[in-house]
Amino acid sequence: MPGWDDFVLVGRVARTHGRRGEVIVNPETDFPDDRFAPGAAVWILRDGIPVSATIRSAWTHKGRPVIALEGVETMTEAEALHGIELRVPPAALHALPAGSYYEHDLVGCTLMTEDGQLLGVVRAVERGSGAPRLIVGHGRDEFQMPLVEAFCVDIDVAARRIVVRPPEGLIGLNG
Repeated sequence: MPGWDDFVLVGRVARTHGRRGEVIVNPETDFPDDRFAPGAAVWILRDGIPVSATIRSAWTHKGRPVIALEGVETMTEAEALHGIELRVPPAALHALPAGSYYEHDLVGCTLMTEDGQLLGVVRAVERGSGAPRLIVGHGRDEFQMPLVEAFCVDIDVAARRIVVRPPEGLIGLNG
């Protein structure tokens, strides 16, 4: 079985909901309907050990999944889940279409220009309005690179490398 750090984050328990052991989840997945469906398995860390938990029921409230896990029947039991990460093993990931990537696969990739200049290593992928951004670190410095085809011309997660064609001034602008 993979170690906890190899499991993939799909959500975090935000808070309890109601009195029947339900919790609201902040999803960290593009597939919340699949990940948080009744009968689906998620993994949680209990006493330092990954433990499988089956989703007993699920529905959506204001854009977030509300789930109940098997064995969690009361609000008090649900409160113990506050802040806990919900993960799945890597083997449970969906196959993605060409040109799509899991964020965790991009973190740790080396970012370099087409002429071989090392720009840094991807520390995180940040979402918000507009295109996702690669947060790239080089020593103590950090800059953002929009994750768009026009700038990221070759992404090879197996080689842990992203080749970019940044527009003039971008690196110095936000670095």
